[in-house]
Amino acid sequence: MTVHRGRWTLEDRLEQGLRELPFDVPAGTAAVTVELSFDGGVIDLGCGGPGGFRGWSGGARRTYTVAADWATPGYLPGELEPGTWNVWLGLHRIPPDGVPYEVTVTTSSSLPPRPEAPAPPPRPERPPRRDLPAPSGMRWLAGDLHSHTVHSDGTLTVHELACLAASRGLDYLAVTDHNTVSHHPELPTAGAHAGVLLLPGQEVTTDLGHANVFGDTGWVDFRRPSADWAAFAQSRGGIMSINHPLSGDCAWRRPLPPESRPRFAEIWHPSWWDRRWGAPLAWADVWRPTGIVPLGGSDFHDPGQFKNLGEPVTWALTEDDRVLDALAAGRVAIAAGPDAPVLLRVEDDLIALDADGTVLCRPDGRRVAVRGDKVRIPAEGPGMHRLETHENEVIALCG
Repeated sequence: MTVHRGRWTLEDRLEQGLRELPFDVPAGTAAVTVELSFDGGVIDLGCGGPGGFRGWSGGARRTYTVAADWATPGYLPGELEPGTWNVWLGLHRIPPDGVPYEVTVTTSSSLPPRPEAPAPPPRPERPPRRDLPAPSGMRWLAGDLHSHTVHSDGTLTVHELACLAASRGLDYLAVTDHNTVSHHPELPTAGAHAGVLLLPGQEVTTDLGHANVFGDTGWVDFRRPSADWAAFAQSRGGIMSINHPLSGDCAWRRPLPPESRPRFAEIWHPSWWDRRWGAPLAWADVWRPTGIVPLGGSDFHDPGQFKNLGEPVTWALTEDDRVLDALAAGRVAIAAGPDAPVLLRVEDDLIALDADGTVLCRPDGRRVAVRGDKVRIPAEGPGMHRLETHENEVIALCG
């Protein structure tokens, strides 16, 4: 058994926000259990082994187990390499008077009982799919690009989340747990059971900003500079998007040189609760003057919260249902929900559906009144277009 105890101070947090507490894993160890206790503040929890990342649960847990054949959600099961391991502590919120803490690490040569996994819910009934105009051989898929499970700070299992997505009429869902990829192995089976495409993702999470990385890239090291996240995602065939850039203390404040700034940003997020507030659109213009691809995500955690899966919905114009390719090409449209008014870009035209009486706003500032429930307007160039009400409330975006 290894015990670390002490008191973290505000100065400790400012000097180095992520701390590593070492412990030894002898040869033949079958399982490691870590327990964290502290009083006041917020301390995040994770784990690294000689081979690298072994898990992260942030502030959602105070204990975890890593064993050869199973691990606490958020952590990676597998053989325990002998040598020096580290408990990772993120000093997320440390008040001026400090936070006393204790970390206890227990190693075992025998496997602990594997927790019984809950049975998957029945395959849900899904609403009829919306028929949206698309070029020959392509179709629009309804999705949500931001969600969480028990592998970080969500309350639903991967299976439960997948079934909820299908019941909400979604065709695809990005599962983006915080700073971990432990949920990725569960996605194919859960998606097939529910009848929804689950995209592997990770919300790279720090005190100064969050970003989603979509794709089967492997773990993105949140301890590295943000430019490294973007380069890693690109090198592995993934896509990085800045999350909720103007969302309270989760707003994006990390340094990222202009040449490394991704083309993608989660412009529509539940924190944009008053869409007459034009700051997210103004941020997009400043962040990347050459234009961005707008994305939307519900940031869903818990059915009891105010956030609903698929609100907003990100429509992706796909060929052979390749959602990542559609995102990379900027073939996206964002609406308040699957049945809400929508603005689509189809080849050289913009098509406004169920949006009679709204205003089409072009990237250059020109505005056109929309008259009718299905209106086709020449696109006249690239950039982010939007529909607004006469009171300047944004109701639809498209890339």
